[in-house]
Amino acid sequence: MAEDQRLARIFGVLYLLTFITSIPALLLYEPALRHPEALAAGAGNVNKIYWGALLELLLILANIGTAVVIVPIMRRQFEVLSIGYVTARIIESTFILVGILAMLGLATLPQDTAGAAEATVAYTLAAIKDWTFILGPGWMVGWGNGLILGYMMYRTQLVPRPWPWLGLIGGPLIIISGTAVMFGGGHPSGSLQGLATIPEAVWELFLGVYCTIWGFRREAPILSEGARQGRRLVSPSAT
Repeated sequence: MAEDQRLARIFGVLYLLTFITSIPALLLYEPALRHPEALAAGAGNVNKIYWGALLELLLILANIGTAVVIVPIMRRQFEVLSIGYVTARIIESTFILVGILAMLGLATLPQDTAGAAEATVAYTLAAIKDWTFILGPGWMVGWGNGLILGYMMYRTQLVPRPWPWLGLIGGPLIIISGTAVMFGGGHPSGSLQGLATIPEAVWELFLGVYCTIWGFRREAPILSEGARQGRRLVSPSAT
């Protein structure tokens, strides 16, 4: 039980780190994403991009960590889904990494290119970054953190039962809104995607705060001695 609660608190801290790294990174990127042509002309602050890239590299580590640390617990009841959650986090992080590379390419444009094509290349790199946000944090998250993790948390009762509904509702909202944006239903960083992200963001923030402070619910059947020893666990909701 003590080891499970240690993993729970690591899980919570890592989720809080995803907020601590992702939000400042977005703010640091914002000027370059709004006016990439200025950066291409050498008028922007490339150090902001480098700091943003560093924060997003830490975000990738935190993202994958949130999945890896709970595999030993979740696989007692959901062996396949727990691996699926890790996979979803890796795919999400791959999109983030592509976005980092696009921003670093944008930062080096003033030194590496010259001529009228700079602005076009800058806008292209900024667009790539926007789309990696839609496809990674804005679409894959709906499957991983929303549906898969929400379902596992609901069934295992590791957190209070009402809260996983935020993920189970927020996940499809992100998937639907991201798909709508993909087919021209809005801008990648527009209000549609922003509103659809709210339930999922609250769900993830809850996981960070709750698990960091209280750990997992000690009454959860998956934390029982029998479950830890590898006996087949049947969720009460399935009976």
